[in-house]
Amino acid sequence: MHKPEPASRGADADPAAQTPASASGSPPPGVVDIPMDVKNLALAILAVVAMVWMLQFAQTVLIPVVIGVLISFALAPIVTLMAKAHIPRAVGAALAIAIVVSAVGLGVYTLSDEIMSIVRKVPEAAHKVTDRLRDGRARRGGALEDVQEAAKEIDKVSQAAAQQAPPTPKQPGVTKVEVVEPGFKATDFLWTGGVGLIAFAGQALLVLFLVYFILMTGDLYKRKLVKIAGPTLSQKKVTVQLLDDIAVQIENFIRVQVFTSAVVGVCTGLALWGFGVEEPVVWGLLAGIFNSIPYLGPVLVTGGLGIVTLVQFDDTIKTAYVCAVVFAITSLEGFLLTPMLMSRASAMNPVAIFVGLLFWSWMWGIWGTILAVPMLMMLKAICDHVEDLRPVSELLGE
Repeated sequence: MHKPEPASRGADADPAAQTPASASGSPPPGVVDIPMDVKNLALAILAVVAMVWMLQFAQTVLIPVVIGVLISFALAPIVTLMAKAHIPRAVGAALAIAIVVSAVGLGVYTLSDEIMSIVRKVPEAAHKVTDRLRDGRARRGGALEDVQEAAKEIDKVSQAAAQQAPPTPKQPGVTKVEVVEPGFKATDFLWTGGVGLIAFAGQALLVLFLVYFILMTGDLYKRKLVKIAGPTLSQKKVTVQLLDDIAVQIENFIRVQVFTSAVVGVCTGLALWGFGVEEPVVWGLLAGIFNSIPYLGPVLVTGGLGIVTLVQFDDTIKTAYVCAVVFAITSLEGFLLTPMLMSRASAMNPVAIFVGLLFWSWMWGIWGTILAVPMLMMLKAICDHVEDLRPVSELLGE
């Protein structure tokens, strides 16, 4: 008895019996075999969730530590130079911190009059902006007024229906209570602000003590990390290289950030002085400080300058010119100057920076926004030297 051949053999022999993709002439889709261990993946996800929770829960402790470490990286070259000049590290660290604190205090004292002048103009600026917005709404009219009139008619109908409805019977032993919200008290606001300022001063003092101890001990913790890295010489070498790369990248980032912020501040101040904007020094200083916050900082400074310029000159065209010039200065710095000065190893792609900015802003608020880029650089330096974390480094890099 003749047995029919299997269908698979006929399909193999007949090219027309291939998959639809092959029959149409296009190559078959490529398949990448990626082995996946569900257990390890689940453990990794749980570890990441636990780490995120820990970072958010312990932010009160971690934020001063991160700030102190970054400041110590910035002041370490100064203390090292003093140590080479046979000045003890304890004395050099105290001198470096004293120089920084004195410079900040002198700058605030020198610009205190200009700062208070800007603060005193805030109510006037708010009134002028409100009046201009009200005038703009009055000129637009049209559909907006129709919508407002319709809303008023709906409110009148609902109130009339409520009045015609039968009153709710009063229950015996039940007293009607009306809750009155307390009004705004300036004394409460000042008290809250004063307490917050005292807390900030206490945190700043703790950060300065931490910076002093880190600078005084020098490379003590570097030696300890190398010692506990592992018994083999290769493990110790990798640890030393990792710590050196982190230090070099952070120092390079701080050096470039200070230089570019100074350039942005000086150029912004000169441009505002040329336009005749009041207090150009203060606004130039603010532009330099906020330049350290990617994307968001220049937008905030440009928006503030737009309001101030509009209030001062009452000229929309001149306000647009000032905002365009200030935004052009920060854009040229971000797209030309900083990439030229940053090394290839420290470079990160804009998508990673923006996502990191969103993540750390959600985690730590304004401090996360300020510290996002340095922490991303530290993470990238670690991932560059850990074999299992190389994919993360590839995602962060350019």
